[in-house]
Amino acid sequence: MASVPDLDPTVSSRLRFDDAGLVAAVVQQHDSHEVLMLGWMDVEAVRRTLTEGRVTFWSRSRQEYWRKGDTSGHAQYVRSVAVDCDGDALLVQVHQVGAACHTGDRTCFDAGDLDVVVGDVPA
Repeated sequence: MASVPDLDPTVSSRLRFDDAGLVAAVVQQHDSHEVLMLGWMDVEAVRRTLTEGRVTFWSRSRQEYWRKGDTSGHAQYVRSVAVDCDGDALLVQVHQVGAACHTGDRTCFDAGDLDVVVGDVPA
């Protein structure tokens, strides 16, 4: 197997991976700003996402890389990637083709709202 180039040091120096070597990646539709899903990336998944134009995740359950849409056809085409202020999360804006969720839903966040006390903004 060919060696995989490292992540650009100017990028990796801005990221803080957790103890498992992962960073959270929030995926959002670029034009509507709809939050589609949350996935996890290691250094290689970040590198692939930044350099290939398609979103790649690290599957914690399968312990392998998966590029969104390769088996389902529901691909995510990268439009931008931003890192949060702490460096422990990414915001990946995409053009989503088809469903983002493995259940076949457009977004993973339509399973119903939780009961919550709505906060009042002080006058």
